Amino acid sequence: MARPEKVAIVEELSEKLAASQLTVLTDYRGLNVKDITELRKKLREAGIEYKVVKNTLTTLAAKKVELEELEPHLVGPTAIAFSSEDPVAPAKILSDFAQDHKQLELKVGVLEGKIIDTEAIGELAKLPSREVLLGMLLGAMQGPVGGFARVLAGPLTGFVRALDQIREQKEQA
Repeated sequence: MARPEKVAIVEELSEKLAASQLTVLTDYRGLNVKDITELRKKLREAGIEYKVVKNTLTTLAAKKVELEELEPHLVGPTAIAFSSEDPVAPAKILSDFAQDHKQLELKVGVLEGKIIDTEAIGELAKLPSREVLLGMLLGAMQGPVGGFARVLAGPLTGFVRALDQIREQKEQA
């Protein structure tokens, strides 16, 4: 590969490392084409980019964004998952896939610029997804508003019931 192409790849990798909320390095050795295609599809559906990159280029990109701690993990075949939106999704997808396919090995992750080990990736995978968390937040926000509306409607409801009882008494009389 020509030098300008390598420079462009290093630049692209360093931008992705800097912009990514969660980056996970994996060793995909032993996975067949069908399995890798299935993994890529799951990751793509979640908006996660999964790239196989040369370790030397990744090392240069990591140094550029001050993540030199990645270098010891850049041995053997390495594929990198980049997620710029949801840090839980790649951890969850890759951890679940690694449980079903023992050949996939999670090496290390970078969570918002900090190196995390495979245990931390596993803990991150146990968290609810972004959509579930947003739903929980929305429910928590709607609860007090709904309660307030019921409190305000209480006296009016009581007044309407009292009028209805008076009407029934007059009809019976």
